[in-house]
Parts: sequence; structure tokens; C-alpha cells
Amino acid sequence: MKPKYQVIVDDLKNKILTGEYSIGEQIPTESVMQDMYNVSRHTVRKSILELANEGFLRSEKGSGTYVSNQYQLKSGGNFKYKTIGVITTYISDYIFPSIIRGIEKRLNENNYSLLLASTNNDVEQEKKALEMMLSFGVDGLIVEPTKSNLYNPNIAYYLTFKEQEVPFIMINAYYEELEVPFFCLDDVQSSYLATKELISNGHTQIGFISKMDDLQGKYRMKGYIKALGEAKLRFQPEQLLSYTTETKLDLHKNLKRFLNENRDMLTAIVCYNDEVGLEVVNVCRQLDISIPEQLSIIGQDNSYIAKNANIKLTTLTHPQEQMGHDAADWLIKKLQGKK
Repeated sequence: MKPKYQVIVDDLKNKILTGEYSIGEQIPTESVMQDMYNVSRHTVRKSILELANEGFLRSEKGSGTYVSNQYQLKSGGNFKYKTIGVITTYISDYIFPSIIRGIEKRLNENNYSLLLASTNNDVEQEKKALEMMLSFGVDGLIVEPTKSNLYNPNIAYYLTFKEQEVPFIMINAYYEELEVPFFCLDDVQSSYLATKELISNGHTQIGFISKMDDLQGKYRMKGYIKALGEAKLRFQPEQLLSYTTETKLDLHKNLKRFLNENRDMLTAIVCYNDEVGLEVVNVCRQLDISIPEQLSIIGQDNSYIAKNANIKLTTLTHPQEQMGHDAADWLIKKLQGKK
């Protein structure tokens, strides 16, 4: 549990960064804040002191405490070049190093700095990343959304960027609540193609494994259902296995159960991505299910783990580095006033 003073610090910082308290505005008095947060005067003063040290507040003797712009000067003034913030769900795993490499290459061409943060697909960590980007005063932002298929409590931060006319673009997914430019795969089409490929090879009992707290999972399931419908194959809910960020740790165990229950039924599986596809391969080996003789598998993304695996996994291509490059290119052109 956070200390009481830290709760106040986080709340006031949030209100300043989202514009609820604007620069130059007086914040509530110490006595009012005591009642607001149900804390002692000492705790309130400790919070104000910390925010003053960070440049968020300034106190005027006999007058009160006001929102300062020093936090912008402290952070933003240190950069020689324009700075682009990049927030991804992960940094060092899967396809993300390639995406970041593409962003970095394009930014370097125009002498832009890169400020990087990751969320681990957690909305609280996304909030901290957005607060950091606001306090640093980034000139633009590239974001991979967190849990994009669920309501996001951080929408106000994105609206603040819009109000401050800081351009941002989303990659891999987007928040449906926001009107925002994005670079994404056609996820419906990718799973449609994967399922259609299996159908063309004679499969009629095709399972699907997907991550359902991200928008990609929702759209990839839509493509799977579309292909089944065109082939006049019935969608069977028991042949679908879903998971989320939180339940991913149980995926191996749940795959064992899923494959055992459908062992005599399924002949093929469309997977959310290569990571899931290779996990299916591992479980099949444990259950003595031969691939592709008894079970065919298709992944997504053509990731480095698929390329380096000891089995040749059928997969669909993701233009990882190109997507990063194009997102950065869009942002640079926007900042330069180009169409």
C-alpha cells in the first residue's frame, strides 16, 4: 500500500498533467486538503514539498500554493532535439525490438530523440508512462495500446495530448473510444487467410486460440469465424480457447486440457501468434500428438522465435520494422506541418 503522502502526490500530479489544475492556478489550502484526503497537516506539507521539488508546485508566502511550469522546463529543456515518446506493451520480447528498431532508425535520420517506456500490458503502468511523457514535454507520441479490447481508464491523458496539440499515433491496435490515426495489420484478414489455408487443405475441424483483452484477438477471431462461415462450417465454441494477460501464465496447463478434450476432434488450430503456436507444439510433444500428421498449426507474425524454432511453423508475416519506421515517419511529417 502506498504511503498517504504518495497518494496525494500522485493525485495532484495527475490533476496537473491532465489539466484539471492549470499552470498558475492555486491549489486547495492545506486545511482543505486535510479534509479531502483525511490526513494530517504534516502529510499534506510533505506532499506539497515533494511536488515543489519536482517543479509541479510553487508556494508564495502569505498567498498559497500554485501550479508551476518548472516541471516542463526541467524535463523538456534538457533535450537538444525534438523528442518523440514511444510507449509499447513490451520492449525486449517477441516482435517489439524490431518495431522499436524501425522507429529509432527513422528518428535518427532527422535528429529526433527517443524516450521509451513499456506498460507490460498493465493500465497502471500505462498511466505512469503517460505521466512521464507529459512531464517531459515530448513533441509527439507513438503508442501501442494497453489491453485495447477493454475500457481504458487513461483516456483523459490522451485527450490532454490532443488539447496540447501534441500529435500521437497508435500501432498494432487502437482505442475504439478515440478518433486517432493508427498503423495496424488487417487482423481480420490475417486470421481469415490462416483459416482459409487450413480449409483448402481439407480441414473441417479447426480450433482457435486467442488473447481476448487485446483488440487484435477480437479481430482475429472475427476473421476465423468469417472463413468458417464462407466454407459452411459450423462455429463451435468448445473449439475456442481464450486467455488474457493475467491468465497467460496458465496457458500451458489450459492447452493440455483443451487438446486432451478435443484430441479426437480437432485436426488443425489457428493461433493468436507464433508464441502461442510454439506453446501448442510443446504441449503436443508432451501429449504425443504428431505435427502436422495429427494436428496442423498456423501462427501469426513470422517472429524471430518462429524463425529460430526447431520446427518450421507456418505463420503470417508482420512488417515489424517497417511499421515502426512508417509510424515515426508519419509523426515527423506531422510535426513538420506536411500532409
